Amino acid sequence: MAERYAAYVLVVTSVGKEQEVAEQLKQLNYVKRVENVYGEYDLVIEVEAPNSGELKNVLEQVRRNSSIMRTVTLIMM
Repeated sequence: MAERYAAYVLVVTSVGKEQEVAEQLKQLNYVKRVENVYGEYDLVIEVEAPNSGELKNVLEQVRRNSSIMRTVTLIMM
């Protein structure tokens, strides 16, 4: 069985930036899904990459977005 390099990222954006950030994140390589949610977090991102290095790169790109205030990353085992 092939290894899976995947994560869910819970995102808090600046107020009013939810949709803009969602559209930006959809453009990143290996981002499979971006969903708007209500509650403590604004977005949930699903990422699946071919290796751990690419997964790390995507997660770093997400965190560099200046409209993202906070993230929680859940790496799947």
